[in-house]
Amino acid sequence: MGKPKAIHVVYAKWCPHCVPTTVEPLKKRAEALGIPCFLHDIDTDEVRLADDLVKKYGDWSPDYVIPQVFLEYGDGKVEHVLTGDSRGVASTKSLVEDLLSDGPLAKSRP
Repeated sequence: MGKPKAIHVVYAKWCPHCVPTTVEPLKKRAEALGIPCFLHDIDTDEVRLADDLVKKYGDWSPDYVIPQVFLEYGDGKVEHVLTGDSRGVASTKSLVEDLLSDGPLAKSRP
């Protein structure tokens, strides 16, 4: 699929699965790849865009789990690559580490 042109993270500032567990490592990877990392906080005006991303591409339910991470590609395709793990922050951290070491972002390293 090639290198993504952007990372999108649906999150909330109060959520320990999100900040710093998911947001910080993904911002660093985006910077290393030279692509933007868009943060869509569900507790702000970004909620509509966040909901749309999750409804169309992610793990949707009216009370969906965060964080959710999406990769956007140059051809307009959007790929859902991560949903936080409600079993605990350590489980979500492991998913993020796997995404960065073995997932689509690992394959896209410069």
